[in-house]
Amino acid sequence: MKMSDIVAEYISRMLDESNGNAEIQRNELANLLGCVPSQINYVITSRFTPEHGYIVESRRGGGGYIRITRVTVDRRVAVMHVVNSLGNSVSALSANTILSNMAAQNMISEYDKLLILSALSDKAYTAVPQEVRDTLRASVMKNMLITLVMYNTDI
Repeated sequence: MKMSDIVAEYISRMLDESNGNAEIQRNELANLLGCVPSQINYVITSRFTPEHGYIVESRRGGGGYIRITRVTVDRRVAVMHVVNSLGNSVSALSANTILSNMAAQNMISEYDKLLILSALSDKAYTAVPQEVRDTLRASVMKNMLITLVMYNTDI
């Protein structure tokens, strides 16, 4: 197992044991796990992000700490956050990444992800000029996600 996986697992366990809140002293955790403090920073900045459902606060200095809070958000609110954060254009690759993350976080079902991806694929836009595909894709993606929030009782 990679060191970053060990660090992430340890922090996740801390969050599970303390109702979604953990306060970490970076140097102490690094010593405990036998890694360098920058490894702790890497794991926190790559795996414990707002997109993954976490709020991270830090205080520097001698008594410094990193506080991680797991956020539980209503799925409808989370989907609408994605809709509101989408820009005016989105590539097929970005749409795939966003929808895969949404499915992994149970914001949408795997079936919904596949259905939306089929509507957003470059194959679906072969008759559309290349320069407007990403703009059209963003609009379709937003509308499909909004429709899921409005009419899908599972979300």
